[in-house]
Amino acid sequence: MDRLLNENIKDRLAPCGLHCGKCFAFSEGEIRKSSIDLKKALGKFDIYAQRFVDLIDAPVFKKYPDFKALLTYFATIECKGCRKETCRLFKDCKVRDCHKEKGVDFCFQCSDFPCSNTGFDDHLYKRSVDINKRIKEIGIEKYYEEIKDKPRY
Repeated sequence: MDRLLNENIKDRLAPCGLHCGKCFAFSEGEIRKSSIDLKKALGKFDIYAQRFVDLIDAPVFKKYPDFKALLTYFATIECKGCRKETCRLFKDCKVRDCHKEKGVDFCFQCSDFPCSNTGFDDHLYKRSVDINKRIKEIGIEKYYEEIKDKPRY
């Protein structure tokens, strides 16, 4: 396999198998970039949102401040990915330290896989195990091709 391609894929996929590149916090991700673009496109929409509540009889615009706060969060959070820094999404994650300690790129490569030393809740644990089984079955490049254009959530 092309070493550069492998490194690029590993920059996008965490050791647990989750796609960091599709995470809302990933600094080079679509969600962050789209949020920045949407914030820019909306400009000073606040005053119009207030007016639209009555002007076009759309009470949903009362929620615009909450939407704007979430959009601002998506546009400003910056994570480089789990291989470059501690995960900002799962504060109890133990996988990053474990993969370094064990010297493996992905959980499935560990002799203890699957193990419960992840710090994940049941849903995330099952998802991680399923992802790692799939990577082991078809290889990292094929797995990445399978998921690279799909939403993470």
